[in-house]
Amino acid sequence: MAATIFLIVISAVFSQNFILVKFLGICPFLGVSKKTNSALSMGIAVTLVMLLATLVTYPLYTYIMVPLKIEYLEIIFFIFVIAALVQMLEKIIEKISPALYRSMGIYLPLITTNCAILGVAELLLVNDVSEIVSGVAAGINMNLGFALLYALCSGLGFTLAMLLMGGVREKLEKLPVAKCMKGFPITMVAACFMAMAFYVFALL
Repeated sequence: MAATIFLIVISAVFSQNFILVKFLGICPFLGVSKKTNSALSMGIAVTLVMLLATLVTYPLYTYIMVPLKIEYLEIIFFIFVIAALVQMLEKIIEKISPALYRSMGIYLPLITTNCAILGVAELLLVNDVSEIVSGVAAGINMNLGFALLYALCSGLGFTLAMLLMGGVREKLEKLPVAKCMKGFPITMVAACFMAMAFYVFALL
């Protein structure tokens, strides 16, 4: 059990990082990572939505959609669930921290269509943990506990990638970058090197 939990954590955060390895959630990764503060806030928001979405979609699929044989509607149902959760989170952030709400801008409502969140919900519809986590012995059934752990760690991996990119971009603003590379070009180069670094974990 402990080994399985360890492998889920390492896989979700590093070797199968949703941004740098699976390349899901690139929009906020490039759009909200100019400052570490906004990057951290977006990461926390995405992690929270991932957890809540998993908490709702996993039982919804397992105990309602499968018995009713309407699994083919999973994407539609999941998008509605995620949209509702994001709307709720948006209203809470607007009330608690208007400054943070303004800094996130259009990227906060765009969490609704963040493919990383939908990707987590879709990936967790497997019967065996080994189908999504390499190194785990076959025969370990996926349950809500493992699903929530994977969602949490995926969110932490997302947040880690956002923070790293935020820190890199803040440093790049202070460096004498060639004019033709300023802005988006140098950001893409930095993202490529980060992806290469994280890909090493997938080879272990």
